Amino acid sequence: MANPHAAQEAAPIEAAISELPAAPLYGSRTIGEVLGSAAASMGVPGFRNTLDLPSSQRVCVVLADGLGRNLLKQKAAHTPFLRSIVNSGQGSVPVWLDSAFPSTTASSLASLGTGRTPGEHGMVGYDVLDPAQDKVVNLLGNWDAGVDPLDWQPFPTIFERVAAEADAITVSLPQFGDSPMTRAALRGSRFVGGNSLHARTAAAGEAMAAGSRSLMYFYVNELDKAGHRYGCQSERWEHQLEEVDSTVKRLSSSLPAGTTILLTGDHGMLDVPESQRIDYSADAALIAGVRHTAGEPRMVHLYLEPDAGEAHRAALIEAWRGRFGERIWAFTREQAVAAGLFGAVRPEVFPRIGDVMIAARDTLALYDVRRVRPTAMEVVGQHGSLTKAEREVPLICFQAGGRKGSRG
Repeated sequence: MANPHAAQEAAPIEAAISELPAAPLYGSRTIGEVLGSAAASMGVPGFRNTLDLPSSQRVCVVLADGLGRNLLKQKAAHTPFLRSIVNSGQGSVPVWLDSAFPSTTASSLASLGTGRTPGEHGMVGYDVLDPAQDKVVNLLGNWDAGVDPLDWQPFPTIFERVAAEADAITVSLPQFGDSPMTRAALRGSRFVGGNSLHARTAAAGEAMAAGSRSLMYFYVNELDKAGHRYGCQSERWEHQLEEVDSTVKRLSSSLPAGTTILLTGDHGMLDVPESQRIDYSADAALIAGVRHTAGEPRMVHLYLEPDAGEAHRAALIEAWRGRFGERIWAFTREQAVAAGLFGAVRPEVFPRIGDVMIAARDTLALYDVRRVRPTAMEVVGQHGSLTKAEREVPLICFQAGGRKGSRG
């Protein structure tokens, strides 16, 4: 016999889903398709060239942390080299991708490194609940000692799958060589460190020339740091964007000729004025029955007390909507999963996601000052939510012209 309440239960979920932006294009046009497509373009078996990349024996994926598509278009005057590449076209290779959800480094880098959705790899936010410990754990720079990176993210990375067929290389800052985040999401490559962009560029040229078949991941963090501290509309951010442009130009001349270079980002960014960085914990109605808070200032996870029922959850959502109105999206874990925001979700990952989630729609950042440092509210450039500025990243594809005497 059919459940007489099924239609009533489905209607509110479907209504909430219809109000949300479309989910990232997992499996076809996200950051998660980059390394797998690169491997396929090199002829490594077991991968599909979803992004239609050109065939090459060497591919260098440059990930500029915080490089959003909108920002790159706005600031094109600061990127003469990249602008010339974009203007020359790149055939059927898409010019933009979706980040993972949330639009944050932990989620997107894990999707890049594994080719899987956040609901599969389990990196569903900057910090999230670890149900086993009943505590919020950080998944980026302050990894919790009680969390094993290989248990949290158990799938083999693309580098691990490629290593038997080609030289897998990571070029990044030395402190990331054996970090928990690297072990969770990017393990399996040969690590080459460099503190400055010039040092990393020189190291990349040497490392790539050493092998005839190579897949390289080249990480740039300086742009994101400038955005967080000074804002993505600041001169400091524009200077770092110019450095990205110069770095890619140097890579083009220092990597072996014919190397495919891909430039992308893990998320975009927008500036939030100080007046709109709000301590939501000061409003008792917004934390009533909430056991833990986590996530990003623009993508908040709220975890309820075990005895909180559906009526309580509905009341909490209404309290947030009453306070912020159309400035936010407020939705449940089930609605997020049904809408496909996290992609396919493993049972182990489901409780890591907030019972209620609050995503910012405009220039708004939401803090629980009971658990974050006061300096957190000084951050200008922000990301994490579902807006185009945060979720859309560029994909620039071209072939290096340098080192014409190199093998392969």
